[in-house]
Amino acid sequence: MSYPIYQVDAFTSTLFGGNPAAVMPLQSWLKDETLQALALENYLSETAYFVAEEDDPEVDFHIRWFTPGAEVPLCGHATLASAWIIFNKLGWEKDTIRFRSKSGVLGVRQTDDGWLTLDFPRLDWQEQPTPELIRQALPEAPDTALYVPNDTNYLIVMDSEQAVINAKPDLRLLKQLGNQGLIVTARGEDCDFVSRYFAPGVGIEEDPVTGSIHSVLVPYWAEQLGGTTFEARQLSARGGELRCELKGDRVDISGQAAFYMEGQVYL
Repeated sequence: MSYPIYQVDAFTSTLFGGNPAAVMPLQSWLKDETLQALALENYLSETAYFVAEEDDPEVDFHIRWFTPGAEVPLCGHATLASAWIIFNKLGWEKDTIRFRSKSGVLGVRQTDDGWLTLDFPRLDWQEQPTPELIRQALPEAPDTALYVPNDTNYLIVMDSEQAVINAKPDLRLLKQLGNQGLIVTARGEDCDFVSRYFAPGVGIEEDPVTGSIHSVLVPYWAEQLGGTTFEARQLSARGGELRCELKGDRVDISGQAAFYMEGQVYL
């Protein structure tokens, strides 16, 4: 059997920027172990799979996301990449796509300027002392961290954008936390806020651009800065740009996409 596969660079308008995601439309679900093996074979930060939900009037597709090491409950860039494929390769004629996911129903709509906007849940956090493993892995970490129960990430706030750029955490120690990963953020110099994301707990050393972490970054920075709309950047080597808006218990996360390749997987 052969299955279509696509690769899209998300949260960028140019190839080789943003975050690459593999996208595999399926007619029906393969075994979980096969989905995980394919994600490991692709060895991108995420592989997204979706199946049409023709009998459910509330949603259009069921989407799932796998890193090389695990299935995750929420992923932004691979959702954006999947929506780009549905809009541009699969002949979708509606303005909005509705995905059923482990994090509830997620919407994606096209904007007039060609961006795609993700309708994601707002994620809450719990303030707590910075775990000792994080302090060892990143000695410049502050005394207080924010824990995000929904996706088990920790979030730490640095003094400056340059401190985020300079961060070099010991990933072997971070992996011992037993969670997904660590978000590092600060006020931006030429935007509202910046971030980086390290996720060794799910097989990713540093994720190039992570839409889902903005589900907690946006409400956090809304409290710090006031307002509801923000320009954000993720400062990985590839880099990415996001437009974000807080809408009550939802967060709009917008980005562009660059199409890279398509092919067939043979199983």
